[in-house]
Amino acid sequence: MSVDAGAEPFPRTFLCADGGMRLDVFLATLLAPEAVSRMQVQRSIRAGLVRVDGRVGKGGERLPAGARVEVAALAEGQPAPLQPEPIPLHVVYEDEDLAVVDKPRGLVVHPAPGNARGTLVHALLARYGSLEGVAGGPADADAGDAAVRPGIVHRLDRDTTGLLLVARTRRAGLALRRQIAAREVARLYLAIAHGLPPERFTVDAPLGRAPDGRRMEAVEGGRPARTHAALRERFPGPPACSLLELRLETGRTHQIRVHLAAAGYPVAGDALYGQPERDAAAGLHLAGQALHAWRLRFRHPADGREVTVEAAPPPDFLAALTALRGR
Repeated sequence: MSVDAGAEPFPRTFLCADGGMRLDVFLATLLAPEAVSRMQVQRSIRAGLVRVDGRVGKGGERLPAGARVEVAALAEGQPAPLQPEPIPLHVVYEDEDLAVVDKPRGLVVHPAPGNARGTLVHALLARYGSLEGVAGGPADADAGDAAVRPGIVHRLDRDTTGLLLVARTRRAGLALRRQIAAREVARLYLAIAHGLPPERFTVDAPLGRAPDGRRMEAVEGGRPARTHAALRERFPGPPACSLLELRLETGRTHQIRVHLAAAGYPVAGDALYGQPERDAAAGLHLAGQALHAWRLRFRHPADGREVTVEAAPPPDFLAALTALRGR
């Protein structure tokens, strides 16, 4: 079926002799004698650790004959049981079905390699005692993901602040995920960006993981991604900055940050996709990217009523706005 062209430990390279097999099945079959489960293979693929002919692989893709599959490393095996941790949370809405949390900067949403503790999920377990795992969404291909992401129906980056919707029951989680998949949940963000964009614009560019495994980038053949932007305030400068309101049509990893950088309007304070020299020139002192999820609108899964929740940006975001207005 293949030739292992590498050596232990990882990285290793496999050559697929016969086409048609799913990538995750291909690797799970080859690595089964080494006690590597298909679940662990799938986590490794989603973590961007597997490449097919030089591009980031997708678990469900069918391999062509002769494909070169490179495995940089394996993600951690079976996730450790979650334990509650008394981490302070700002909950802006809650009932027996769901909660909406105003996530602070620096808080990781769920456990992942390198962040096994101290996440929002651990804090939610301390507050509510239990959360029902919800598998079956596009980010969760196995029950192992539901075990480390109970209640999580969408995510925010570590240093993106603002509103995050949490399901407290499996029923609510499935209903909310269906709304997100159908693009019925309105997620609005505010961002301080460099430059002076037009009054309204849309960035429509598929996204995939960059070769470094950390960044995302606009790539041909990536996952479809579309961001709508509206100009809220202009700050001519120099240097020029803008306050933007953004609406997600899709919800890919780092989507707004990558799309705005690709459009020439990088988010201020963004260490991964931004331009620190422009932050310094504008006199902006931010603890992270100036990106805040400020409004959520969704239908309540219990009775269908419309729920709208808002949260103001954090102090450093507001201080940066004050400084820009004062110029």
